[in-house]
Amino acid sequence: MKSGFASFVGKPNVGKSSIINAIMKKKVVIVSEKPQTTRNRINVIYTTEDFQIVFVDTPGIHKPLHRLGEYMVKAAVQALKNVDLLLFTVDAKEGFETPEEYIIEYVNQSKTPVIGVINKIDLVDRDRINSIEKIMMEKVENLKEVVKTSAVTGEGLEKLLKVIVENLPEGPQFYPEDIVVDRPLSFIVSELIREKIFHFTYEEVPHSVAVIVEEIKERENGVFYIRANIYVERESQKGIIIGQKGQMIKKIGESARKDIEYFLESKVYLDLFVKVKKDWRNKDFIILNEIGMRDDLE
Repeated sequence: MKSGFASFVGKPNVGKSSIINAIMKKKVVIVSEKPQTTRNRINVIYTTEDFQIVFVDTPGIHKPLHRLGEYMVKAAVQALKNVDLLLFTVDAKEGFETPEEYIIEYVNQSKTPVIGVINKIDLVDRDRINSIEKIMMEKVENLKEVVKTSAVTGEGLEKLLKVIVENLPEGPQFYPEDIVVDRPLSFIVSELIREKIFHFTYEEVPHSVAVIVEEIKERENGVFYIRANIYVERESQKGIIIGQKGQMIKKIGESARKDIEYFLESKVYLDLFVKVKKDWRNKDFIILNEIGMRDDLE
């Protein structure tokens, strides 16, 4: 059997999580058009009779503006170590910019074999794709191959899987075949709720939000009761999340509940509360313990 860890690396919003969901053929990590949606390192396991790929989804590497951002970048850089492959992902529409030059330094320092991934090829012409491929081949050390993909249309994803497997070592099956994500249910639920906040609220609100699941309990009737707190930094943000006459929190809750029910294959009663914790993104205790980033940095 071939098996190994393949870590995505790239700036925010290049489609790393979307590629994983497209390969898995279901939503296992959250996505949003807004950058820096992924905050934590997440292992997503793709298993067949012949191979097991552990995809490592990471926060985008960016210039941090607060302590949370510093921890996100640290988690992303940490994920470059002790893996079998790096999947260096570039947005075909945005091309090679300053962030890519910055990330390449980390990639080359790692000495890890690299597969270049040019994503969102459905948005550009062939000349644009070829120019990005040429830059990759010139600047990325230990580059094995460049694969062009579209998470939206599915183009190139089968080839990406094939190239990954070709470059994996023979090894053991790291996870049981029924394990898809290496995070507890509380983490997955909190991520699904946070995704809906990203989807429905204003630009400045999502990045100020943390979701902490306080209770998950399966009742005798088979319904899962889930209670979660949504933390924001200011009272004005609390008002936006709740909305006029509670309409926004209702919309967030209903949409999140559907995704959670799909994931659990069971009915869910979702209880959401909104609380204010001023400047929580600059407080180490909250970042490390309440939103669960300590494991990512070890």
